[in-house]
Amino acid sequence: MANEFLPLFYVFNFYLFGLIALAGSIVFITRKSPVAAALWLVVVMTSLAVLYVMLGAEFVGMMQVMVYAGAIMVVFLFVVMLLNLGHPSELNDIRGKWGRIIAGFIGVAMLAQLMALSRTSLSINLNLPKPTTAEIVAQPAGIIAGVAGPLFREYLLAFELTSVLLLVAIIGAVVLAKKRSA
Repeated sequence: MANEFLPLFYVFNFYLFGLIALAGSIVFITRKSPVAAALWLVVVMTSLAVLYVMLGAEFVGMMQVMVYAGAIMVVFLFVVMLLNLGHPSELNDIRGKWGRIIAGFIGVAMLAQLMALSRTSLSINLNLPKPTTAEIVAQPAGIIAGVAGPLFREYLLAFELTSVLLLVAIIGAVVLAKKRSA
């Protein structure tokens, strides 16, 4: 019973997060406030990360959250706040009680999905053979080693230059903001 439910649940969630990503991207480009647009872009990036995880690319999904929804958005919001582009009155995207009711309904529906998934995953017995220690040691290091190896060997100079370039950009933004406020 639980095994028959899982593929339908998977397909439903795949289309749900695809729809969330599509709707979030439309809302992102229609916002007048850059801060609200950045927050909607975080919703889009998180939905894309969920889609990557559902497709079996866990590392790409994790990097999507860490790099794009995390670091890039923090830098973007830092620049927006530094340049005073966002006004506090424009930050509230959900206006009126209907927006809050719809947001609450979506939150309860996603919580129900999470609970249903946890119940089905607990009741599934896959009967997979457990690998021995020799088999674990003989396996390649995985996808992370495949990405990290070239990054820290062949492309180390480009990686370090990128980090220095970002540091210079942040220092330049702070210096420009100090000159303008003085």
